[in-house]
Formats: sequence, structure tokens, C-alpha cells
Amino acid sequence: MPDDDTEDKITFIDPVDERRSLNLKGSKMALAGHPVHAMLVAFPIALTMSVLGADLLYWWSGDAFWARAAGWATFGAFLMAVLAAITGTIELLMVAGIRGRAASWTHFILAMTLLSILGLNWMIRIGAAQEAVLPMGLALSFLAAAMTAITGWHGGKLVFEYQIGISQEGSSRSNG
Repeated sequence: MPDDDTEDKITFIDPVDERRSLNLKGSKMALAGHPVHAMLVAFPIALTMSVLGADLLYWWSGDAFWARAAGWATFGAFLMAVLAAITGTIELLMVAGIRGRAASWTHFILAMTLLSILGLNWMIRIGAAQEAVLPMGLALSFLAAAMTAITGWHGGKLVFEYQIGISQEGSSRSNG
């Protein structure tokens, strides 16, 4: 019968405690403590959904205004997505706590896929706003909207579950 002193004890190790660098997750690109990437992503999200709305309104009404509006909104969505992608990529590469999480890389890959879809949607509309809407523009708009939802969900997971980009200094402020 084994002696209590010679028994092997089972210990569990928390992988986050094991890799201390995962605790380093503050933003490297911030203005007054607010992450720039988080500020920029609102624009391509809103503009991507606006493109879908404008395409649907063009399909329903046939009014060329909506095709032109969708074209300009697609350009804006792509441009702002490029800016958000640059800041997000810098954060990913510079912050060990972001870089070390699989969820960060999933978000990155989804975001780059979305950026490609937005770029293609914009390219097909250059010089042919009305002709581009049906069927290819509308299909790309639906795909971009779906990818925006999925990518945004993963980005939200990084913020809400892993506290990526959350200012630790602001958490001790009194509500007084």
C-alpha cells in the first residue's frame, strides 16, 4: 500500500497563468485610452449594412439614386475597412495577449475575407452603378452583411470575453 508522502498529487495548471503574456492585452494604438481599431470598425459595419439596404431599395424601386448611393457606400465601407484593418493588424502583431489567442486569428482571417468581399463589391460598381447591382452586387452585399455579422461577433468575443483592448486604468474610477 503506497505511503501518503509518496503518492503523486494531481495539479491543474491554468494555461493563461502559465502564459503570462496573454494577460498583456491593452491597446497599443489608442487615443486618450480609447482603442483606435474599436473606433474605426463602426464605420465599415454601418456602411456595409447601408450598401445592402440601398441595393434592396434599388431592386425594389428601380431608382438609379439607390444604385449610386450603394456604390458610394461600398467605397466608404471598403476605405474605412482598410483603415480598421491596418489598426487591427498592428494591434494583433504588437500585443502578445492578442497575438497569442486563437480567437484573434479567427477574427483576423474573417476580417481579411470581408475586406476582400468589400473590395470586389466596390470594384464591380466603378463606372456601372446600376448594372452592377443585379445580381452580383446584391449577392455580394448579402455576403458582406453576413460576413460583417460573423466578424463582428468574433471581434465582440475578444472584447467581452477576453477583455482585449479594455482600459484597466478606467476600471478603478469611482461612480461618486
